Amino acid sequence: MNRINLICLGVQDMERSLAFYKNIGFKTYAKADKPPIVFFDNQGSKLELYPIEELSKDINADYPPVICKSGFCGITLACNVKSEHEVDELIEIAAKFGGMIAKKPEKVFWGGYSGYFQDPDGYYWEVAYGPSWKFDENDMLVIDENS
Repeated sequence: MNRINLICLGVQDMERSLAFYKNIGFKTYAKADKPPIVFFDNQGSKLELYPIEELSKDINADYPPVICKSGFCGITLACNVKSEHEVDELIEIAAKFGGMIAKKPEKVFWGGYSGYFQDPDGYYWEVAYGPSWKFDENDMLVIDENS
């Protein structure tokens, strides 16, 4: 098992979350404003939105896990870009469409430039640029043994 095909985010309000992700640039074939499930096509993986109560029940119908309603649950998602300008731009777009800036973009200890926003359900996204990063033909970050 050496791949991640799908990342599923449990969401409180499907209509709000669908609009947010579409507005910041994610592509989907979903036509309804409030579908039961949404898949976004990405380069190399898919992002899924699913009602969080149903996701909890899917994990264990008899004893669903407790849903983290606020705070930091120990996971971040990341979008790696090709310039500092793209970091600033994506953070601004996220804020414009209902995301909350958790950390304004800044130069960071590892030599890059990064910031964080939270989506409408509180999931943290890092948007980062590294001056030595390379991307493949699908715009996927290349991490090799020398990285």
